[in-house]
Amino acid sequence: MGQVRHGSATTTHAVRAAIQRSQASIAELSRELGINLKTVAKWRKRQMVEDRKTGPQEPRSTVLSEEVEAMIIAFRRHTLLPLDDCLYALQPAIPHLTRSSLHRCLQRHGISRLPDMDGDKPKR
Repeated sequence: MGQVRHGSATTTHAVRAAIQRSQASIAELSRELGINLKTVAKWRKRQMVEDRKTGPQEPRSTVLSEEVEAMIIAFRRHTLLPLDDCLYALQPAIPHLTRSSLHRCLQRHGISRLPDMDGDKPKR
């Protein structure tokens, strides 16, 4: 089974490990492997051969402020309403709130799914 790499990756785990083990200079390795000097330098200083996660380290909304998110979280935890009911209840207070931004906010904070209620469902 081959290694899964992202589209612009120029090295594999084996090449990265070889870069880290090698005593040759960065320029020599770059020429020998046919990769950029910066790539060799990057893998030289890293301890692992795995790719790091791309994107922001702490995802946050570009639409909702932290105060608005705190209000949404408190409302959801207090009422336990479904997504659409939360949206309709919160839209008068937060006019720019959309269904997708509400859903993403709830997902970020781990409360997008309501807890299962035993009494509501008929038994199969």
